[in-house]
Order: sequence, then C-alpha cells, then structure tokens
Amino acid sequence: MSNDMNDLMQRGKHIKLAVFDVDGVLTDGRLYFLEDGSEFKTFNTLDGQGIKMLIASGVTTAIISGRKTPVVERRAKNLGIAHLYQGREDKLVVLDELLSQLGLSYEQVAYLGDDLPDLPVIRRVGLGMAVASAAGFVRQHAHGVTQARGGEGAAREFCELILSAQGNLEAAHAVYL
Repeated sequence: MSNDMNDLMQRGKHIKLAVFDVDGVLTDGRLYFLEDGSEFKTFNTLDGQGIKMLIASGVTTAIISGRKTPVVERRAKNLGIAHLYQGREDKLVVLDELLSQLGLSYEQVAYLGDDLPDLPVIRRVGLGMAVASAAGFVRQHAHGVTQARGGEGAAREFCELILSAQGNLEAAHAVYL
C-alpha cells in the first residue's frame, strides 16, 4: 500500500460501502473473446475471499462497471455483492443514485478503480484507491495505491485495509481458525 498509511486508516474507519470496478481491478484488465463472440474473465480467489470478509463485517458492497457481461453478474451473485451496475460509464451518477437509496454520504464510501472513468468517483469518495496497474494519472489522484496489480490480489488488499481500519481484520481471520 502506498501513500500515507495513517491517512488511509483514518479514511477507512468510516466506510459503510465499498465499490469495485471490474476490468483491471477484479480482473487483470485483459478481455478474452471466444469464436462465438462470447467473453470470459478470470477472477482472483483472494479478492473474492476479501470481499466476503468485508460483507461479513457489515460493509455493503457494489460493482460499477462500464462493460456488461453475464459472467460479472454470476461472480457478484456468488460473492454476495448487493449492488451491481453494468454498462455504466457514468459512475458518479450511479454512485449518487446508490447513496440516495442507501442514505449514505461520500465520506462513507471506498472505491477501487484503475482508469479514467473511475477518476471522478475516486476523487469524490472518502477513500478513493487505485490498483498498482492503474493508469498513472489515476494513481496520482487516488488517496492510495495498492501494492498488488488488478486481478492479482489488489481487491483483497483494499478489503483488508478497510477491515483493519475498522478493527475487524483479526475477527475476519479468526473465523477460519
């Protein structure tokens, strides 16, 4: 994790909603197309477990993605992600709708992204983070940058930061002891 860890921990204390981009964040950013035109994605199990731990701690989760694929819908359902928005490049508009629905403020939101469509949200929320493999301009404007690249454990790192800031990381691990 880069940037000031104390600042990131302070920002993480108040998070009630964690939002994830998909391509380049929950995946490595590559797009795989089969002959029939269908698409597949690869996801990291460490990221999935981190999201499950975050949900178990009481943090609401959401995905906002510019692309729309059935595999993301399946992944979100498998992980228990409560709110899924696909095919939406207007991520700040989507977030505003979700915050209104949940009765939350920007300060209570953490967002993990990697590219320019994520930037308005990253700059607005309480904890706006970029993955290590994010575009340079996005990394410059994020509160923090993960050590891991997108699709390689960055979401897990993000989840564990929030859990740690809220004093829930040990409890999340203890479930498995």
